[in-house]
Parts: sequence; structure tokens; C-alpha cells
Amino acid sequence: MTVACVKRAFKYRFYPSDAQAAELSRTFGCVRKVYNLALAARTEAWARQERVNYNRTSALLTAWKRTEELAFLNDVSSVPLQQCLRHLQTAFTNFFGKRAKYPRFKSRKRSRKSAEYTTSGFRFRDGRLTLAKMTEPLDIVWSRPLPEGASPSTVTVSQDSAGRWFVSLLCEDVSVQPLPAAGQAVGVDVGLDHLLTLSTGEKIANPRHERRDRAHLARAQRSLARKAKGDGANRVKARRKVAKIHARIADRRRDGLHKLTTRLVRENQTIVIEDLTVRNMVKNRSLARAISDAAWAEFRSLLEYKARWYGRKVVAVDRFFPSSRLCSHCGIVSERMPLDVRTWTCEDCGTTHDRDVNAARNLLAAGLAVTVCGAGVRPQRRTPGGQSATKQKASQREP
Repeated sequence: MTVACVKRAFKYRFYPSDAQAAELSRTFGCVRKVYNLALAARTEAWARQERVNYNRTSALLTAWKRTEELAFLNDVSSVPLQQCLRHLQTAFTNFFGKRAKYPRFKSRKRSRKSAEYTTSGFRFRDGRLTLAKMTEPLDIVWSRPLPEGASPSTVTVSQDSAGRWFVSLLCEDVSVQPLPAAGQAVGVDVGLDHLLTLSTGEKIANPRHERRDRAHLARAQRSLARKAKGDGANRVKARRKVAKIHARIADRRRDGLHKLTTRLVRENQTIVIEDLTVRNMVKNRSLARAISDAAWAEFRSLLEYKARWYGRKVVAVDRFFPSSRLCSHCGIVSERMPLDVRTWTCEDCGTTHDRDVNAARNLLAAGLAVTVCGAGVRPQRRTPGGQSATKQKASQREP
């Protein structure tokens, strides 16, 4: 399996000077303003049954810069402003393709602060990055080297809610190549008691990152709740403290998931998972916090793109497949299996199963069947009494 050269983003933290921070903050504000103006113009045009594309909004941007009210848009680099119009065009393309909801306006308090620069908006020489409208390079902490000979095609600068500054450099990484073929295949069952259970019987503990900091987070949130509403310095300081705790939790979670997914991709040729609808599952108020902390959706996302990079295959089994209730030894399907039942004994063959290991083995069997025979194929299931479901239906048709 051949893979084209992969474009990979390398994210680093940097520490701007006061002048650089002020310039970037102005740029973030202008990007948000232009995005909202363009979205409003496209929405009004759509109500009049007119089509407005990227070229039209680009012409509008030129006109806005000439007005006295929006003359401040000329004070920042034009590249991030043009890029935000391209992002809006992509958002509408996804909306009309029914892949996303209608684009929403950016908020000063809630939306991500970021600006994207293409090659005309930055200079990268000898490991030093200088953005447009700046005279000094950014003070970047190079926590890992860029690929040898790599030259960034896009640079994205962002600031998170904890006040940390990041720069992401998009480069072609020639080192990402398909791994040698491995004969291993594994079924993966996600859970809460254990984050992952493999069909090999191995169980990976759930680190429960949010629970470890829950008391610390609760104190910080109570302190924030006592501060007067508004943009006062004390409230900003308390909000920043809460954001730092959330950021630390998210960083630890992401780091653990990266290590797990990299290991699974390196060791196995085929990885079978369950096609879960996490968005619906978090509506369960009793389990929403634990499910969100486990980050099942992020786990799948990381696993899938790493599998594409390294020539592996990820198979998602239908969410209605009874992996927990199906006996992996004889094929009997149990009628009920409450969540508190962690081990059970098959009524037909007498095999005692660990619920999660049994589910992982059934997922593996189903995934291999899909790989060999095509989508929709499932392992043959038997009903109590020893007959397979197919044979039982045939016997019922006999006179």
C-alpha cells in the first residue's frame, strides 16, 4: 500500500513579546470581525436567493477596508483576513454537502482565537519564524525538530483559554511511510472501568484524568462563581485559573491517547472497533462526565488518521451488533445484559465470559468477516438449543 507524502502539523508553544502579543490580539479581533461580516453578508444574500462565493466576499473585504468605520483592518496583515474568508467558504461547502450545520458567528469570549498565515505572510529561515507586520522572530520552544529539509506551507498562531500561545507549522513529512505488514489483528472494546479491552485479554486502565483534578477544579470554579460578572481583573484571573486546570486535564488525556493509538497501529495490521455514537451517549446524565473524560471519539479519530498514515486498516462494526451479549464460544445471544453484569456464563455451552474481553473477541470476529466478505457480514449466531439461526429458519420452512 503506497501513501502519498503526508502533510503534518507540528505544534509548538511560544512566548511573544508585549508588542507581538498586541499585534496578534489585533489580528485575532480583525479575523473575527471579517468572518462575522462575511457571514452576515452571505446570510442576507441567501435570504434574497442570491449566491455569494469566496470571490464576492474578497471584493467586499476590499470595500470594507476603504470605509472610515473599518479602516482599522488595514493595520494587520491581509493574509489571515483572506484565509478566514476561505474557511467560511469551506464551512458553507460542508453545510451544503450536509456534513455540518449552518456556520455560526464567532464570539469574542467563546470562539477560538487564531490566525492563519500562508507563505506570503511569514518568513522561515534558519529555524526562525517571523510573521508579517512583525520585525522580530517568535520565541518558539522547539520541543521536537521539524522533518529534515521541511519548509512550512502554512502557519497558524493561536491562543487558548488558559492564555498559552501556540504556533502550528504545516509541513510535508517524508518520514511517514507505511509500516511493514503485520499479521496481527485485534478487537478493541472501549469502556469506563477499563479504557480499552483487547481481544487478546489485555485490559488498559482508565486514567480518569478529570476525576484526579475534580476537587481542585471545583474549588477554582467556586472561586470564579463568587466574582462579580463582567471583565474585572479578579474575574479574569479566576477564569484563567479554571482554564489552566482544564488545559492540564486535556493535555494529559491527549498524550495518553496518542501513546495508545500509536502502539495499536504499530503492532496490528487490522484494528476492529465499535461504531459508537458518542454524541448521543453523553445525553445520559449519569454517564456523561465519565464518557467525556474517556474521550472515545478522540481515540477513534487519532486511530483512523494514524492507520491511514502507516498503511493499517480500521474496521468499525455496527453499533447494534450485540458484542457483549453474544457468546464468543458457541454463538448464543443472551436476551439481557445490564451494565452491572461484568461476568456471565453461557446458558448453552457453560463458558464463563468476562464481559469486556468477550465483546472485544466478538468485535474482532465481526470485523474480520466484514474485511473478507464485505460490509454487513456478521459471525453466525446460534439460538438456545444448538441450531444456528439460519438452520432454525430453514427448519421452520420445512413442512
